[in-house]
Amino acid sequence: MAKCEVCGKIHQTGFQVSHSHHGTKRVWKPNLHKVKVLIKGRVKRINICTRCLRSGKIQKV
Repeated sequence: MAKCEVCGKIHQTGFQVSHSHHGTKRVWKPNLHKVKVLIKGRVKRINICTRCLRSGKIQKV
């Protein structure tokens, strides 16, 4: 399962509701990017959501 390795954000499930109020299951996926980051002096490639990337929770290489 793809998730953000900083905040742990994963997919959310719910219903797509049509005009006739008929519900079918669907999934909302987080906007993940594979980024090289500096962790404890080492370069690692991790999956990170754009919210964590934009807020500066990690240091990009």
